[in-house]
Amino acid sequence: MSASAASKPIPADMKALLDKQRAAFLSDGPPSAEVRIDRINRCIGLLVDHQEDIADALNKDFGNRSPQMSKFTDVASSIGSLKHARDHLKKWMKTERRSPTPAILGWLGAKAEIQYQPLGVVGLIAPWNFPVNLTFSPLAGILAAGNRCMIKPSEFTPATSDLMARMFRKAFSETEIAVCLGGSDVGEAFSRLPFDHLLFTGATSIAHHVMRAAAEHLVPLTLELGGKSPVIVGQSANMELAAARIMNGKTLNAGQICLAPDYVFVPEGRRDEFVAKATQAVTSMFPTLKDNPDYTSVINQRHYDRLQGYLDDARAKGAQVVEVNPAKEDLRQQPYHKIAPTFVLDPTDDMKIMQDEIFGPILPVKTYKAVDEAIGYVNAKARPLGLYYFGEDAGEKDRVLERTTSGGATVNDVIMHIAMEELPFGGVGPSGMGSYHGLEGFRQFSHRKSVYQQPVSKMVEGQLKNLRPPYGEGLLKQLAASIKR
Repeated sequence: MSASAASKPIPADMKALLDKQRAAFLSDGPPSAEVRIDRINRCIGLLVDHQEDIADALNKDFGNRSPQMSKFTDVASSIGSLKHARDHLKKWMKTERRSPTPAILGWLGAKAEIQYQPLGVVGLIAPWNFPVNLTFSPLAGILAAGNRCMIKPSEFTPATSDLMARMFRKAFSETEIAVCLGGSDVGEAFSRLPFDHLLFTGATSIAHHVMRAAAEHLVPLTLELGGKSPVIVGQSANMELAAARIMNGKTLNAGQICLAPDYVFVPEGRRDEFVAKATQAVTSMFPTLKDNPDYTSVINQRHYDRLQGYLDDARAKGAQVVEVNPAKEDLRQQPYHKIAPTFVLDPTDDMKIMQDEIFGPILPVKTYKAVDEAIGYVNAKARPLGLYYFGEDAGEKDRVLERTTSGGATVNDVIMHIAMEELPFGGVGPSGMGSYHGLEGFRQFSHRKSVYQQPVSKMVEGQLKNLRPPYGEGLLKQLAASIKR
């Protein structure tokens, strides 16, 4: 099912569609590996066949977004996730043998195992920043696990959302994959549906509402959120390399990434060196900004105003704000919402930019005397989705990783751990719950059913009788053999 702005779905329509998917799931039974592979291959085919359409739609929704970047972040990366699941799902589906270990129950011939079953119908609420990737990448695990799926894409990317609805209708029946278009009211109703599992990717503030809505039916959740992902640059770091990699991550999609570096800690006395190297890196990547097709726009006026408000607040509270605008262009006169990469030096905690997730091309830069100072600052804040360390000091690296808690971490780069399909991707605490990608995605969207098979031998039955009333000497002997050090 899909809907335009003129005919958006109503809660009853979506519930009927959910019932239809669930009925088909129950009627057909758990899909074979071949059916799952076929569904994944159809997704891959859609991405390959519509790669130009996807790039065009994303460019239209953002105002300016590089087609090459869109093909990399939304098309190729999604295909990578889907292929990985396709090529491994037969192994993942195998029953996992366990040992019936307790001595009192570990009879000869007993069997214990875990069977991986599809959950049924999974709801997927996708965000606007990477709307194609954050639809198709989780579908890799959802489909590999044998589920049906209903998708609610973002209303902030209407061209892309409408395109995906048409794409899925082309390759799937609505009992396999369906798209529900609409605004926040549709999203709210969608999150109240009695799915077998619900995946939400988006802002922490919205996740509170989604979690409350899902609680009405005790729907289990995977929440992929965000937060303020810190970077700690060690004294041993190659500053030029660190600055280049940090700024590549900060300017990718204009910083509109849940894993974008949110603020940087550099050693005291090296702040200006970092800013200089980072400015060089930005200038090399983006000699111009205003009409540069490689430099992404901020998604809409609301987010543009929010980011400008952070800068105004920082200036008013005494921060030094450094804009990197190599060609000295007037970005106030532009058809899009581009904001130059900007540093906020020595920010204080009372500034909004140090309280909210930035989600834009603005980077606060703080200094520290000893690395434990930076570690303490990170630990005093909400646990982030990502943490990044730069340096060649193995002991310091281990200390940072061991003494901080984040959803994931990358050393000597930023963001890149999300690209590793063999690593689970997810948050911790306010940055999310649950994880997916690769095997973890398959398991996240599967029910791990424990199955125990009792032997039927006379010897076992004789021992079982000891466990039934009236209790006697046989049970006392079994207990004596078990209750000991």
